[in-house]
Amino acid sequence: MESVSWLLLVLVSLGMVVCSWCQDSSSETITAVYIVTLKQAPGVHDYGVLKKETNVFRHGGSGKSNRMDKARNRNTSRSGGSSGSYIARVHDSLLKKALKGEKYLKLYSYHYLINGFAVLVTPQQADKLSRRTEVANVVLDFSVRTATTHTPQFLGLPNGAWAQRGGYNSAGEGVVIGFIDTGIDPTHPSFADDVSDRPYPVPAHYSGICEVTPDFPSGSCNRKLIGARHFAASAITRGIFNASQDYASPFDGDGHGTHTASVAAGNHGIPVIVSGHHFGNASGMAPRSHIAVYKSLYRSFGGFAADVVAAIDQAAQDGVDIISLSITPNRRPPGIATFFNPIDMALLSAVKAGIFVVQAAGNTGPAPKSISSFSPWIFTVGAAAHDRVYQNSIVLGNNQSIAGVGLAPGTDKDMMYRLVSALDALNNDTSISKDIYVGECQDSTKFDPDRVHGNLLICSYSIRFVLGLSTIKQALETANNLSAAGIVFYMDPFVIGFQLNPTPLKMPGIIIPSPDDSKILLQYYNSSVERDEQTKQVVKFGATASILGGLKANYSFSAPKVMYYSARGPDPEDSSLTIADILKPNLVAPGNFIWAAWSSVGTDSMEFEGENFAMMSGTSMAAPHIAGLAALIKQNFPSFSPSAIASALSTTASLYDKYGGPIMAQRAYANPDQNQSPATPFDMGSGFVNATAALNPGLILDSSYDDYMSFLCGINGSAPIVWNYTGQSCWAYNNTISSADLNLPSITIATLNSSRTVQRTITNIAGNETYSVGWSAPYGVSMKVAPTRFTITNGQMQVLSVSFNATINSSTVSFGRIGLLGTQGHTANIPLSIIVKIFYNSTNS
Repeated sequence: MESVSWLLLVLVSLGMVVCSWCQDSSSETITAVYIVTLKQAPGVHDYGVLKKETNVFRHGGSGKSNRMDKARNRNTSRSGGSSGSYIARVHDSLLKKALKGEKYLKLYSYHYLINGFAVLVTPQQADKLSRRTEVANVVLDFSVRTATTHTPQFLGLPNGAWAQRGGYNSAGEGVVIGFIDTGIDPTHPSFADDVSDRPYPVPAHYSGICEVTPDFPSGSCNRKLIGARHFAASAITRGIFNASQDYASPFDGDGHGTHTASVAAGNHGIPVIVSGHHFGNASGMAPRSHIAVYKSLYRSFGGFAADVVAAIDQAAQDGVDIISLSITPNRRPPGIATFFNPIDMALLSAVKAGIFVVQAAGNTGPAPKSISSFSPWIFTVGAAAHDRVYQNSIVLGNNQSIAGVGLAPGTDKDMMYRLVSALDALNNDTSISKDIYVGECQDSTKFDPDRVHGNLLICSYSIRFVLGLSTIKQALETANNLSAAGIVFYMDPFVIGFQLNPTPLKMPGIIIPSPDDSKILLQYYNSSVERDEQTKQVVKFGATASILGGLKANYSFSAPKVMYYSARGPDPEDSSLTIADILKPNLVAPGNFIWAAWSSVGTDSMEFEGENFAMMSGTSMAAPHIAGLAALIKQNFPSFSPSAIASALSTTASLYDKYGGPIMAQRAYANPDQNQSPATPFDMGSGFVNATAALNPGLILDSSYDDYMSFLCGINGSAPIVWNYTGQSCWAYNNTISSADLNLPSITIATLNSSRTVQRTITNIAGNETYSVGWSAPYGVSMKVAPTRFTITNGQMQVLSVSFNATINSSTVSFGRIGLLGTQGHTANIPLSIIVKIFYNSTNS
C-alpha cells in the first residue's frame, strides 16, 4: 500500500491548510474521496498465502531499548516492495490517462488485498474513471466510528487456557495482533517488553515498521509493540484533521485504541491505580502476544473507509495473524448485499491470506437487525456483563439507603455528616437568576466556604455533564476548594434513561443515577432544613448522611448477561432489511465495565482524563477479548484456518450464567435490569465465550475462501460485483451455494418454505471418539439429524444431514439447537434459528 505524499502529512502536522484543490466553494469543482478498484486481481490472490520474511528493522541487543530502523520505508511488503511500487505506477498511469491535465490527488494505492486506489476527484472525474475498461468499481468513501483486571479470572484463564500453554508468561507467544483503531500510547507499561526475563523474539513472519514522528519518537516500538503506522489521507483532504488533537502519528490522542490493545494483549500484572486508588492488576487475554497498530480512527471525527481499507491492506502485507476492529460503519452499506463494501471485501482477502478477523457488533442495540457487522467471514462479537460490579450507597439520617455509583472512598465510619445543597450555599454575589447552572458546582468562587466546610455538598448532575459542558472533575475541585467532607450528585429529572458508568472520585462521594432516588434524597433534605420565611434562606441544616464508598468490588452479580446496547441480529442482507441466512452476532464476550490501559492524553472518557487506566463499556471492549483468545487458539493450533478458529470459539460457547441459569439479555435502554429475558441466538450468537473449552474443541466446522466466493456468486446479480472487488469470475464457481449451506457452526433459515435439508461437515482434530447427536427443534418445525451416532478418527470428516419441516404457518422466529456429545468429553453446540415458516396442508390443498 502506497500512502499519500509525505508533504501532505507534514503540512497537516504543522496545522496548515492542505491543498487548495481539496475543497472548493464552486459547485462545479466540489470534490470527494472515491475508492477505485481495478479488474486485475490484487496481490494476495496472486501469492495465495502469506510469505514469511524477516523484519525490515533490527532490534538492539540489550532487549531494553529497541530502535526501529528504516522507519519510513512504507513500501516494504510481504510480496516484495517492488511489486507494490509497480502497481502504484500502474495506478498513476491510469489516472493520468483518464484525467488528462486535470487536477486530482491520489491518497493511497492498494495492492495487496484490493487492487485499486483512493483518490480525491470531482463527481465528473469519478464518472470518467468508472468508464475506463481497466476499472471495475468506483465507490464513494464513507465514515466509520468506534463502536481489565478481572475478566481473565471470570473467563477461567489462569487455571485453564493459560495453564495449558505454560502460564501467562507464554500465552499467545509468537502471534501478532493488528489493531485498526485510534492508535496507542507506547509509554504505557502494558506495552513494555522488559516485564519478563525470558527471550521475547519478534516473529520472523512479521515485516512491519514503526513510524517515527515528534510525538512517536524513535524507540517507541519494542519487542512487544512491533509495528505502528497511521492513515489519515481521506480525513486530511476533507479539511477536518486537527493535528493538535488527532496527532499525525500512531500516537493515541483518544484512549480507545490503547484500551482495546491492552484488553487483547496487554502485559500481565500491571497495577491499576486510578485517582490514587488501587483496583488490582491488569492483564490482556494473550499477554505474550505481539501488538501491531494501524491507526485510522481519530479523536475529533472518527474515521473513513478509505483510510481503514489502507490500514487493513498494510496489516495484511506486514503479516499480522489476527485483525481486531472495534469499529463499525455509520450506515448500512447500499447495494444488492451488505457484504459488498470495501471494508468487508478487503477483510475477505485478509481471510484468504489466513488472517482471523474480529469485529465489534456495534452499540446500536437492543433493536432487532441493529447489527453493524454483516459478513460470514468476519467474527462478530457482542457485549456481555461479567460478574464484577462496584456498588456505592448513601445512608440518610432517616435510615433510608440509596444506591449509587462512584469509585470513591466512604466517609468516616460511624459518623454522620450534614448535607448542604449547593443552591443553599451561594455567596452574596451569586444567585440562581444570574447563573442557572450554579447547582452543578463548577466554580468554587460562587459559594460561601463557611456553609460547605466539613459538610457533604449536594450538586446537580444534568445533561450538561453528558455533553461535556460540565465535568465531575471540576465539581470535585470545587468541593475540595471549599473543604467539603464529600460530594453527592443527584440526577436532574430531565436526564432520562442515561446509564452512568462508575466514575473515579478522589474524595468521599456518590452519584445517584436514578431520578426517582434523587427525589427521595431531595425530599429528605428539604424536609429537614429550616428557612427564613421572608428570605427563604436556610437558617438551619438538619439533614445528615454518610457515604459507604464504592472502591470494593462485588462479585455476586449474576453474569454473564447481554447488555442493552449490544447490537442484535438477525443479519440484514441488504438495505431493505432482507434477512440473511447467517447468524450474527457470532458470540458475546465481556464488554461492560472493563478496566484497561488508557492514553496519557486520552479524552474518549473525560472521567478518566489524565489517568493510566480507564473503565469502559461497549462492544469495542468485547471484540479485543476475542482477538486475544483467538491468539491463544492460533498458538495452540498454528495450522488452523480463520474459520476453524471461529468454529472452536463458537461450538464451545457457554449457554448458562455462573449460577447455572440461562444467560439473560437486556431488552430496553431505560431500566435494563427490569426489562430482560433469556437470550436467543440473535442476542448472543452461539453463547458466551468459553476460553478453556475453545482450546480443546474436539470437532471443528471449516470453511474456505472458495466457499465464501461460491456464496457471494450465488447472490442474484452479484457476478459483476464479485468481479469488481476480487478480479475473479463467478464462472469459476459453477456450484454456487446459499448462505444457509455455508459450513458455519450455526444454521439460520430466514424462510422455511415447507421443508429443507442442509448439511454440515465436521472434522475431528482430537483423538478417536464416538459422538451422540441430539437436538431440540425450533417451535413450529419438526427436524431430524443423521447420523445420530458416529465414531470418528483424528483428521476424519463426518457429514451431518439436517432436515427441517414446517408444521405451522408463522412469521415469528423460533430457536433450537443441535448438540454433539463425545465419549472423551468433547461437546459441540450448533444453534438453530428459523424465522418464517410456511406449512402446506396436503388435505386442504
